[in-house]
Amino acid sequence: MEAFDAHRLLQETGALLTGHFLLTSGLHSPQYVQCARLLQFPTVAERAGAALAQRLRRIGGAPDVVVAPAIGGIVIAHETARALGARCVFTEREQGAMTLRRGFALAEGEVAVVVEDVVTTGGSTRETMAVATQLGAQVAAVGAIIDRSGGQAEFGAPFAALLALTIPTYHPDDCPLCRAGVPLVKPGSRAFKSK
Repeated sequence: MEAFDAHRLLQETGALLTGHFLLTSGLHSPQYVQCARLLQFPTVAERAGAALAQRLRRIGGAPDVVVAPAIGGIVIAHETARALGARCVFTEREQGAMTLRRGFALAEGEVAVVVEDVVTTGGSTRETMAVATQLGAQVAAVGAIIDRSGGQAEFGAPFAALLALTIPTYHPDDCPLCRAGVPLVKPGSRAFKSK
């Protein structure tokens, strides 16, 4: 299989944005990775899923199911599941808590991998892992297209990403972009509530 060059494809698809962004974690950043722009191309999504599946096989074996946090992780999880020959389900927030809905279920002892598009702090991924383990699944590994945690995200399971990016993040109280008056944008899947 042709090597998957995630960095080149992020640039070619316009998925690496520059500005002033509010991340899901609450941190601010001068860059944002909008993987939806990368994954809008089915052939690229398929290749990304196959590349991630290859890495996950090495660290997590052959899972029964791939679990993703909605909404960002759904497409890459689906394509990864296709390449692994596994089924795919996703968690979503209900009254602020991550949960399985839509008739999805996990069986006791099922081997799962959790797949996300971008990992910054790993919060949504850990919440998804907690849902899976509470339902009796065994999380064997975690995967993502992009690791922008600087190697800081901890999952208690092996982790593989197609690309590690070092992008600065700032606490809102100490953000140079805020001080410079650059407008804040929330590009992710959670609603933005300005102060």
